[in-house]
Amino acid sequence: MNIRNYLSTLAVALTLPMQAQTEAPAPIAPLPSTHQVAWQQLETYAFIHFGPNTFGDREWGYGDAPLESFNPTRLDCEQWAQTLKAAGMKAVIITAKHHDGFCLWPTKYTDYSIRNTPYKEGKGDIVRELADACRKYGLKFGVYLSPWDRHQAFYGTDLYREYFYAQLEELLTQYGDIFEIWFDGANGGDGYYGGARETRTIDRRTYYDFPRAYRMLEKYQPQAIIFSDGGPGCRWVGNENGYAGATNWSFLWKDKVYPGYPNYRELQYGHADGDAWIPAECDVSIRPGWFYHEREDDKVKSVEHLVDLYYRSVGHNATMLLNMPVNKEGRIHPIDSARIIAFHNQITSELKHNLAQKASIKASQTRAKAFAPAMLTDGNYDTYWSVADDCKEPSLTINFRGKTSINRLMLQEYIPLGQRVQQFVVTYKQGKEWLPIKLNEETSTIGYKRLLRFKAISTQALRITFKASRGPVCISEIGAYYAPNAQESYVEKMEEVKSLPFTATPQGDHEVCFDLGKAQQVKAFYYLPDQQPQHEGLVANYELYVGKEKGALTRVAAGEFSNIRNHPIMQEVHFKPTEGRYIVLKATRMVKDGEALKYDKIAIQ
Repeated sequence: MNIRNYLSTLAVALTLPMQAQTEAPAPIAPLPSTHQVAWQQLETYAFIHFGPNTFGDREWGYGDAPLESFNPTRLDCEQWAQTLKAAGMKAVIITAKHHDGFCLWPTKYTDYSIRNTPYKEGKGDIVRELADACRKYGLKFGVYLSPWDRHQAFYGTDLYREYFYAQLEELLTQYGDIFEIWFDGANGGDGYYGGARETRTIDRRTYYDFPRAYRMLEKYQPQAIIFSDGGPGCRWVGNENGYAGATNWSFLWKDKVYPGYPNYRELQYGHADGDAWIPAECDVSIRPGWFYHEREDDKVKSVEHLVDLYYRSVGHNATMLLNMPVNKEGRIHPIDSARIIAFHNQITSELKHNLAQKASIKASQTRAKAFAPAMLTDGNYDTYWSVADDCKEPSLTINFRGKTSINRLMLQEYIPLGQRVQQFVVTYKQGKEWLPIKLNEETSTIGYKRLLRFKAISTQALRITFKASRGPVCISEIGAYYAPNAQESYVEKMEEVKSLPFTATPQGDHEVCFDLGKAQQVKAFYYLPDQQPQHEGLVANYELYVGKEKGALTRVAAGEFSNIRNHPIMQEVHFKPTEGRYIVLKATRMVKDGEALKYDKIAIQ
């Protein structure tokens, strides 16, 4: 072809429409398994923390609680299942064995289990009772098995590893299908250890031989999602407050994140260049603690707080795992039940009417008829709108039938082909102008689901422009909603505790003396850890002293602030009422060796 004919052919080609690509876009790794997609579609499910800690008023049992203390009088797993079903939950995970080593099923491998308690005269099996209730009410069932065991004398040895896997096999083979297995990242430390009462350290990366667990799961429960700090099925979100980052990639660097991973805060966002699909799960308790404490009956999270966490977990490309601690009777408390159902009703009402379904949606470009904008509101996750491979900055315009009020927007990517969107912007039409919607968070990633909240606008059209993507966008569903009187955001108020007046004087790096000015009766001490993002100076173990004179102090309390590293909330220490002017807090062990004791607030009562 000579140059004249070539230019003539090119000129004609430029006047013709772009050749439609009829095949689906090529997948972009990393990719989820079919089980991971199904897991993410559950969106909300429940945790159940229950055990000797419930009866001993502890968070992390030491492993020395007497077996006779465990005796729920009205335990009813069907009450749990019915409550969770009414609250829209799709599944439940139970702490079959927490760090204290007590087993809620009659395991063959230790006496420290339910079969040696008064409950049902030793013939109970709460894991089975809950598994049966889940099947009856259509909930998926999962188990939590703590790798750490503060009870067993041989923890830290090779024998314990065999013990751990023998118990895991029991759970995987005796209770039917399991949708998720939970391996907590808290590992090694002080404990009872058969009476040794000492601190034991293990190599968190190698001691448990987790690849062996993965092989066992593949053999017995191949559909189960494996949770740990770094997956491989899903990851911890890096906090126990219940939220993921607005930017949240479902990727992690494979084999680089492990239990006790030091840079856990980055787990809120994932790794944009990660090589493995390990999405985030947001775990949070409906109460300050994970186990039931009667003193927290007036501290159950509000409906507004729970709604906010839903938007910041499910609405940030994660799942929401909400803990519902069971009380000493063996039931979910009525306050918690009412709150979780009201929360579900509120979310349902806010996202009930999809205004986009009655609107006209126009795309700046469409890959082919099979990927048309009509797929965005058909209610079928497996259909999606997409564009040609070389399409840059595509956009969707939602044209309403008239002026329409909106304050919620939902976007979903078709994640079986990979997570793609890196940045998008949302504008609305006012007259002839397109104005940006004012948001409280960045519009970067989407993933399985992204929910945006904003001050209500009245408009005839919305436009979403995809500014950057890892390939041709694949958007499965879109929704626009108006929720009257709904909040744009929620600010959690710090718990205020009234205190006697005092002055504080540090006495070295790990001790502080509080002077009340005069001798008076004291009975409680409240310690709010450092609330800055890095949470420095956290106290792991403590001693409290009280006295009328500095040289004559009596120890009134000692113990640990359990789980403070991951959950740095207000810590309460109650002790026998004692007359004194001086109160000394002594840190006998810090979460991070070498750090000096720090705190945000102290209260003394």
